[in-house]
Amino acid sequence: MSSRLSMAKVQAALRKGVASAAAPVRSAASAAAPVRAQGAQGAGEIRIIGGQWKRTRLPVPQRPGLRPTPDRVRETLFNWLGQDVTGWRCLDAFAGTGALGLEAASRGAASVLLVEQDGELLARLQQHVLRLQATSVQLRRGDGVAALRQCAPASLDLVLLDPPFDSALFQPALQAAAQAVGPQGWVYLEAPQAWDAALAPLGLALHRHLRAGAVHAHLLRQA
Repeated sequence: MSSRLSMAKVQAALRKGVASAAAPVRSAASAAAPVRAQGAQGAGEIRIIGGQWKRTRLPVPQRPGLRPTPDRVRETLFNWLGQDVTGWRCLDAFAGTGALGLEAASRGAASVLLVEQDGELLARLQQHVLRLQATSVQLRRGDGVAALRQCAPASLDLVLLDPPFDSALFQPALQAAAQAVGPQGWVYLEAPQAWDAALAPLGLALHRHLRAGAVHAHLLRQA
């Protein structure tokens, strides 16, 4: 009797083993793989440094060529500008993630126009504006240089320029900014190289310069 029972148990164990072998095996490493892949393709974030939305984090897509201005560089820029930009009229010509323009709005700018050609990025900027209830911020889809050329002469207090580093937009953007900014206004430029001698023919002069890794940050004003 005990022999027959033992054999039955053996056969049951064998059947169970076959069923287990047929089932797909998911190790901890394989289960984690989709999470890692999603993280690699997921969103990053920007953090507003100062003003009414200080420390607010906003999600941004991770896309080739999209470079949010680093926290350190933004903090330095607004230190140069005196922190408070209350009442200023600003235009962010290549808004991208909105890091520069939203920082200006957080610090009291009366109006900030964010110009961006990419529809997906513009939709994300709209989400940020709604979340922050940023009534001073306006959005426009289009070309940043064209938007600057459409501004009345000397109508802006701050122009923010961060064109794609592999583009040929730097000179035309600076020319248009020099016309749009007022005599006491400022032009901020981010570029992969220093602009100094090339500024005079554009009617601009270098006020401050910072290099942070591959980024050259310039604060300019009318010559």
